[in-house]
Amino acid sequence: MGDALDPLAESLRAAPVVDRDGYEYFVHGVTDGVPVVEPDVLEAVVAGIREATDLADVDVIVAPEAMAIHHATALSLSTGIPFVVARKRQYGFPEEVAVRQETSYGESELHLNGVGAGDRVLLIDDVLSSGGTIRAVAAAIEAADAELVDVVTVLRRTDVDAGELPVAVTSLLEVRVEEGAVVVDRPAGV
Repeated sequence: MGDALDPLAESLRAAPVVDRDGYEYFVHGVTDGVPVVEPDVLEAVVAGIREATDLADVDVIVAPEAMAIHHATALSLSTGIPFVVARKRQYGFPEEVAVRQETSYGESELHLNGVGAGDRVLLIDDVLSSGGTIRAVAAAIEAADAELVDVVTVLRRTDVDAGELPVAVTSLLEVRVEEGAVVVDRPAGV
């Protein structure tokens, strides 16, 4: 991926870090929608995801609410692959799958609709930190009898223990917070 991720990496280095009940949380357009999500950064994310996975095997993209939605939208427009959102709101559809999500800074329930038996799914998310969202959505996809073909996150926090994950996860960039600043690394092979 090399230089294609430079706009993302540079913008992350300038991201402010805030304390969220003892958790050092960086604020960035990719992860929070504030400050603005720059088009060149979003284009870099899409290029990175396209290079990281074989989209020919994907029927539907699943994006957990809320901050994976803009990545899924951009990827869907770029590839023609439809996407659905694992929502925090229950709709009560007959095929709805509900799962519990626990993250580094909270917990909630996620509801998956629009994924059916046999669908080949790409799960994308903004950040892998504690792994709670990935665990929950992967379980929902499995419960829907769909096939999870790949999992890609834009960022992986290396200063937070994700624990054991039920699936392999590819991340475009690795980040950590040191002395109140975001440090950006590229995973091996990226």
